[in-house]
Amino acid sequence: MAKKRYTNIDNVNTDKTLKQFRQWREERRSKKKDYSYIIPNSTPQLDFLRANTTELTVTWIGHATFLIQYKGLNIVTDPVWAGRMGFQRRLGTPGIPIADVPELDVILISHSHYDHMHISSIRRLYGANTQLIVPIGLGRKLRRKGFKRVHELSWWEHLEIGDAKISFVPTQHWTRRTPFDTNTSHWGGYVLEPARTTEGQQEHVVYFAGDSGYFSGFEEIGKRYKIDIALLPIGAYEPEWFMTSQHTTPEEALQAFLDVKAKLMIPMHYGTFRLADDTAREALDRLEEDRKRRGIAEEAIKILLHGETLRYPGSG
Repeated sequence: MAKKRYTNIDNVNTDKTLKQFRQWREERRSKKKDYSYIIPNSTPQLDFLRANTTELTVTWIGHATFLIQYKGLNIVTDPVWAGRMGFQRRLGTPGIPIADVPELDVILISHSHYDHMHISSIRRLYGANTQLIVPIGLGRKLRRKGFKRVHELSWWEHLEIGDAKISFVPTQHWTRRTPFDTNTSHWGGYVLEPARTTEGQQEHVVYFAGDSGYFSGFEEIGKRYKIDIALLPIGAYEPEWFMTSQHTTPEEALQAFLDVKAKLMIPMHYGTFRLADDTAREALDRLEEDRKRRGIAEEAIKILLHGETLRYPGSG
């Protein structure tokens, strides 16, 4: 029986030919890049994070890995504490050592690529009550790895855990872990919102975009949800002719921020692994230049250090 293969909105294709891979490799040889800038680490607020059950917080571990505290839940996105990815060594150290991460309620997986789903990290984080939420098609693989509490979601489906409603939303990407499982599971992002509203209480919504090229789905997400914080990828975009369908440039990430109508953007997916030819400094400089060009307020974008925690105002 043929395996189900998942696709993007409008069937946008992200496949690349062997000729294109060779062209990228030849271009890479001719580039001289300065990788001396390493994202600094901030001393994590471990005592506060362990005790916090009321405030909305976002702590950047690195790449697409965040510890999000939402509605009393400890949530980690795309857990990767690995010291290397393939032949590439991690460029900085994780913002919180994995042994110091508070006990988790939820792990969110955006898709199965190795830089977003590291099985050894999941094993270390998976506790007696941890729930794994994954894209449709990925649950069987994780259950075979021994994880019992696995929930699959399709685009626009949701699950309630405690006081949080967790929705799976589209991205434009692809996935593969072996030569035989290309696109046999889906990919997407997640929206966290209150499972129920309390009169007189200020509520907040968080959007984790996972990994994506720029696409019309960002605008649709902005129509469906009233987003406060958007965690958006700005790296792994060069060469743009090669990466455009699967990774946003910093400028496209800013457009996505406007499309989803969020109040605050936190950039991610840069400066942790060398997945493409851009550098962390280039991504941040382009982001800042385009922010100024568009007239977006400086305080609308929060650049986190590894280990730094944003305590969202008015959420306690």
